Amino acid sequence: MAALELDDGTIHYQTSGDGRPLVFVHGGWMDRTAWEPQVDHFADEYRVVTLDVRGHGSTGATDADQYSIELFTDDLEALLSRLEGDQPILCGLSLGSMVVQEFLDRHPDSASAAILGGAVRSMPPVELPTAMKSLWSPLPALTTSLSLSGSTGTFQSMLQSIQATTGKRWLSVDPDVRAEAIDGVGDISAAEYRKIFDALYQYDPPELTGVETPTLVVHGDQEVSLVKRQGSQIAAEVADGTRVELSDSGHLVNLDRPRAFNRVTANFLERVTAA
Repeated sequence: MAALELDDGTIHYQTSGDGRPLVFVHGGWMDRTAWEPQVDHFADEYRVVTLDVRGHGSTGATDADQYSIELFTDDLEALLSRLEGDQPILCGLSLGSMVVQEFLDRHPDSASAAILGGAVRSMPPVELPTAMKSLWSPLPALTTSLSLSGSTGTFQSMLQSIQATTGKRWLSVDPDVRAEAIDGVGDISAAEYRKIFDALYQYDPPELTGVETPTLVVHGDQEVSLVKRQGSQIAAEVADGTRVELSDSGHLVNLDRPRAFNRVTANFLERVTAA
């Protein structure tokens, strides 16, 4: 485990293998272990890097009073500077996909490729004006839920609400994957949970029309339809975008269908390299 010292905290990350950097950014209330099936598959060919985003995993709480996707992206930039690798490949899941999108907006051609699993542009997946978000903010109710039910109970309530609204096995179709994800939320304090939620909710997604980086969007068939629509929008906006949908998988598509996710990712990277 390596450490990146910042002014307001320490980002922990892990590397495996050699070659061009392939950097994985996990989803909200998860940690770097969410990418274990991908680390095992790609470490023979790439220098695979998995980090724990602020508030998560070994990184844990930092001094920042408020988190944002922009702050998480600042941390990714600092890590890439530390790695000193040219044209990295970036792969993000859910919250991590937002971080990668923000990086692509800042650096339209600095990455050689981007893979976005469970790609989402905003939360909720209907983009609202900033003023309306403030007016209809769920944060007061979230704070109450966290005080009464804690991080795990609040996360479970969110999952139940999504399933009741959509009728889909949204987070994961695999009971073991779902249970492990829920258990992991219990390691996150209520204060950090709220800061992570706030980062997701407040994010104002950029248009990606100037992005030259070849981008692959991967969704599970049990993903929320509005999120799928956002993924299609991402693939249409970038200069070279592709969207793939995997059957029998939910939001955590890389864990529900790890072999299929690895296969479509490897095929995409082969195509990019050949081009």
